[in-house]
Amino acid sequence: MADYKGRIGNLIRDARKHRGLTQHQLADLLGTSQSAINRIEKGHQNLSLEMLARIGAALDSEIVALGAGPTHLRVDGPTTLSGSIDVKTSKNAGVALLCASLLNKGRTTLRKVARIEEVNRLLEVLNSLGVATRWVGDENDLEIIPPAELNLADIDEGAARRTRSVIMFLGPLLHRVDQFELPYAGGCNLGERTVEPHMSALRPFGLEVKATDGAYHASVNRAIEPGRPIVLTERGDTVTENALMAAALHPGTTVIRNASSNYMVQDLCFFLRKLGVGVEGIGTTTLKVTGKSSIDVDVDYSPSEDPIEAMSLLAAAIVTRSSITIRRVPIEFLEIELATLEEMGFQYDRSEEYVANNGETRLVDLTTHPSDLVAPLDKIHPMPFPGLNIDNLPFFAVIAAVADGQTLLHDWVYENRAIYLTELNKLGAQVKLLDPHRVLVEGPTHFSGAEIVCPPALRPAVVLLIAMLASKGRSVLRSTYVIHRGYEDLAERLNELGANIETFRDI
Repeated sequence: MADYKGRIGNLIRDARKHRGLTQHQLADLLGTSQSAINRIEKGHQNLSLEMLARIGAALDSEIVALGAGPTHLRVDGPTTLSGSIDVKTSKNAGVALLCASLLNKGRTTLRKVARIEEVNRLLEVLNSLGVATRWVGDENDLEIIPPAELNLADIDEGAARRTRSVIMFLGPLLHRVDQFELPYAGGCNLGERTVEPHMSALRPFGLEVKATDGAYHASVNRAIEPGRPIVLTERGDTVTENALMAAALHPGTTVIRNASSNYMVQDLCFFLRKLGVGVEGIGTTTLKVTGKSSIDVDVDYSPSEDPIEAMSLLAAAIVTRSSITIRRVPIEFLEIELATLEEMGFQYDRSEEYVANNGETRLVDLTTHPSDLVAPLDKIHPMPFPGLNIDNLPFFAVIAAVADGQTLLHDWVYENRAIYLTELNKLGAQVKLLDPHRVLVEGPTHFSGAEIVCPPALRPAVVLLIAMLASKGRSVLRSTYVIHRGYEDLAERLNELGANIETFRDI
């Protein structure tokens, strides 16, 4: 019995950390004490089903569910994939554009938006503010109509705490109201990601934020305006997006230096142009924004395709030694990854370039070929764009596992993510954690099926699913909610290529 209580306690602790909450904050949500949460997490506390359900609701974690339990994936392998698949639109661009819709008093229509859990959470937050949203047609078009006045007092705290993206409300909202509150944001458990870079980017617009009682308390001094170029202390994607959205409703010209030029930032820039905002320097680290005092237009925009999903599909093809065609790949944001794979011996064909529906992003079709890979001579590490994408690094762990030799991966951005890659060892890989940021992968690997609980970080979770496609026998990936945060119908789409993945729940 004590062992079961300990395992339940570990699940609760991991789910709490996944949501970015302290024991004290969880205790406040449940109306209990921090010492009680400490006892629960150590397995020293008897728990009723009601309390387990309340904890699960507070943490958005299916520790226990009434009526339907967590979803799991059963994978039979090894798999050989075949056929063609289209890359869906970008998750990260979609959530940025949802936040940016708050800049516009008119109707915003976004085309082919990814119907993922991260988007669902943001829609719940927007709806609670009085924003009307509806899905239109059968291609995931999304219509967004704001109210005359946002109802910030009724913000859906539960939904807001389940996404880090809500922090990107700061930029648009600072022009709408003088004082407001946003709940602390959650998201992937990847390390201590400070919000200070956001604050330093937005202070020149008069925003001050105090973090107390599980909320950001924001106040705006209208007398303060940017008097010189804003230099971002971190070339972060969401930090740059917040600064862009703040500048969009600031009449006059704002210069942002050390800006991210990543794919979702470029999509936001193209969208702002459609709103009538002047944006120069797209694709560079210096952006010059000429804002407007008010934006009231009916706008229609198509976010571009997701380079991280494209990389996921590439990794699945490589690891299963399959020949598939991946269509609508945003090549500008995968060139370093492909160059690295070419050095490792990856063979593929590439079509001529064509333009995405946003009229800007360059796309290609890639056809993969079964390839014998060797480990790269140098370590693989991410860099801000145009370097290897931070979110693509985990896929090189499973790719390196099937390559001949030793590959060193250096995930310098996050404190906690590299450790999840060692879960590949349960499938037969040889992944050695050297420190919180570095893993050494020894290949080649002959994967074998195993049962694994999904880690609370999106990309490592998909890495395990990809390895299971190449594993001999049956594998089970449990509690896959985190995958649904970032991918739409991934298992079903892989099945269309020949995979054998079954979604199930425990009885």
